[in-house]
Amino acid sequence: MKLPDKRCDMAAAVARIKDGATVMVGGFGVPGTPMALIHALVDHGARDLTLIKNDANEPGMGLDHLLQSGQVTRLITTHLGLNSHAIDLMNSGRIKVEFNAQGMLAERIRAGGAGIGAVLSDIGIGTELAEGKQVVEVDGKPHLVETALRADFALIHADRADTFGNLAYVATARNFNPLMAMAATHVIVEAETVTPLGALDADAVHTSGVFVDHVTELGALSKEYAVVQR
Repeated sequence: MKLPDKRCDMAAAVARIKDGATVMVGGFGVPGTPMALIHALVDHGARDLTLIKNDANEPGMGLDHLLQSGQVTRLITTHLGLNSHAIDLMNSGRIKVEFNAQGMLAERIRAGGAGIGAVLSDIGIGTELAEGKQVVEVDGKPHLVETALRADFALIHADRADTFGNLAYVATARNFNPLMAMAATHVIVEAETVTPLGALDADAVHTSGVFVDHVTELGALSKEYAVVQR
C-alpha cells in the first residue's frame, strides 16, 4: 500500500478552520510555536475561536497576532504573564480565559488524545482553579474531575517531517506538540524541513504520521523564530 503524500499549501490547509472552531496551538514560549501557521490563520480570518495553548506569547509575537485581530473569544492556558495585551483583554471581558496548572493542561490534552474522558487530581483544591469543577473523594481525599481536552484542529511546529507526516522535534520544541497532535481531529504541521518518505529514521520519529493530516514546509525561518534558530 502506498502511503499518501500529505504536503499542502499552508493557506489551503488553514482555510479548513471555520468560525467557532477549537484550535490547539503547540509551543512553550517561542520553542515549538507554529508562528507561520498562526500568521496564516490571521490571514484566513476565522473568528470566535477557542484556543488551547500553554501561554499567550509576548505582545506582537505568536498567539498575540490572533488576539490583536479579534479572532479569539476564549483561551485555555496556564499563564498570560508575558503578554500585557492578553491580560487587558481578559480584564476588560473581551476574551474569556480558563487557567490550568501547567502539568494539568498537559495531562488534560494527553487524556483527550488517549480517549480518556477525564482525570482526577488534587491540584487546585481550595483555590480558584477548582471553581465550577466536580469534586470526588478518593481514599478519603478530595480530587477535582479534570475533563479531557480535544480540539477540532491542532497547529504543530516540527523540525523535520516526511511526506506522510511522521514528525521529529528538537529539544524543548517538543513540549506540547506531540500531545496536541493526538488530541485534535485535524492536525496541520509546519516543518522546517520536509524529507521523502523513509528518510527519517524510525527511532527519530516522535509523532507518527497517522495523526497528521497536512504538512507544510517552512524553509527559512522568520525573526519570530530567532530564539530557536540553530
